[in-house]
Amino acid sequence: MSHRPNLDSIITSFETLSREHVGALADLYSADAYFKDPFNEVSGQAAIFAIFEHMYLQVDAPRFVVNHSILEGDDAFIVWDFHFHIRNKPGVEQCIHGSSHLRFSSNHKVVYHRDYWDTAEELYDKIPGLGWLMRRLKRRLQRPENAP
Repeated sequence: MSHRPNLDSIITSFETLSREHVGALADLYSADAYFKDPFNEVSGQAAIFAIFEHMYLQVDAPRFVVNHSILEGDDAFIVWDFHFHIRNKPGVEQCIHGSSHLRFSSNHKVVYHRDYWDTAEELYDKIPGLGWLMRRLKRRLQRPENAP
């Protein structure tokens, strides 16, 4: 049986995720699921859900938009944009472009979730002071033909 219905449920869940409904992800993840992103590496539903709950404490109006998905056997790959507002700056929407590798178990639950996104370009570049330093470093490391 295909995992397509489960992948579609994951996509819908992420695109409609709210702080109050993080626990609903329990229907989609196995009890011992593994999760890794550039800042976290955890196992188990409670630890994974704590990461999503923490997201709501760190940023305002977070939302995911899934742009593309691929399913091959037990593995899925989704490409997404994460939109949010920096706390106390409601007029400035930020966007992080990323992707997730998901692996489904035989009972169609997510057992592996790995997020990939470029922290330097997508996050550090936007922090005052640090952003200037990151852009300067990037210019130094670029080949001369690629420099702005």
